Amino acid sequence: MKYKEIFMKRAIQIAKNGLGLTSPNPMVGCVIERNGFVLSEGCHYKKGMYHAEFLAINNIKNKCLFLDCTLYVTLEPCVHFGETPPCVDLIIRKNIPRVVVGIQDPCDKVKGLGIKKLKKYGIEVIENVLIDQCRVLNKRFFTFYEKKRPFIILKWAQSNDGFIYSENKKDNWISGIYARQLNHKWRSEEDGILVGKKTVLNDNPKLNVRKWFGKNPVRIFIDQKLSISNSYFILDSSQHTIVFTEKYQKNRKNIEYIQISFEEKIINQILNFLYKKKILSLIVEGGKKTLENFIKENIWDECRIFMCQKILKSGLKAPKIKGIISKKIDLDKDQFILKYPVKNSIVSISSA
Repeated sequence: MKYKEIFMKRAIQIAKNGLGLTSPNPMVGCVIERNGFVLSEGCHYKKGMYHAEFLAINNIKNKCLFLDCTLYVTLEPCVHFGETPPCVDLIIRKNIPRVVVGIQDPCDKVKGLGIKKLKKYGIEVIENVLIDQCRVLNKRFFTFYEKKRPFIILKWAQSNDGFIYSENKKDNWISGIYARQLNHKWRSEEDGILVGKKTVLNDNPKLNVRKWFGKNPVRIFIDQKLSISNSYFILDSSQHTIVFTEKYQKNRKNIEYIQISFEEKIINQILNFLYKKKILSLIVEGGKKTLENFIKENIWDECRIFMCQKILKSGLKAPKIKGIISKKIDLDKDQFILKYPVKNSIVSISSA
């Protein structure tokens, strides 16, 4: 099996085509190989569409090719009926003799059962090939099932002198055009985006994807007294929006009002609700108090900071956060810094 890592790397590569499209399902890539040559490939491209294994298998019309072939898949094949039939049953019917699995599925409906059934039918199963890379590929999916909450990404842009907001409205674009475009790409990749009330009042953000191609995230904001008027973009009903408040308010088109207690931990209540809604990932874009609450509670998985050239001299100071710096990338005059918590079992390797 000298080829196993090469073909698993390819499976990981094609799985990434589903980034931002498969949730609440995982991203999965599949490669079928025989005698060192790729026979077929497939990836789970979008929720509700066929799984990677199904596509790769059904691309092969000559059944004889399945003899002595090996199927590589980044995540344990499913064994239950969902929107599509079980991939394990298809693998068994096609008499595929070997399956190489990147990592076991953390979902209780699968978790080892797919591998067990393959072995029961005499299929050779090789497990945990490039397990760290396969785990990072589905960091959102693993966080959701293991920690019972969405994968949390903290994000902000700060001036060269350490401010994230200026009282002078003309200075509020801190980052450059490339950083803003990258930020919209990120939005298209995640399920939800969260801001606090002050960010809505100060910036009147749309929180959509305008500078990139892709789906809009679910907009989420905190408004204890329902003081944000319908004139703000965030309540324009153009995309699904969730408002956390202490008051009762009837839902309307694309706007969902959720009552929570502001005398208890707000973050935990929000994350519990998002978990039940199967929102696998969340970008927290501000403001300062909201970001600092996540940092204080140590509830975050990635921190993405734009260090910008602009000098503001005064305003709101940027949050302070400890962590391991994984990447530093120059974007024109800005610098992007990626941090992870000191202890993070999902994305602790540099290839994240």
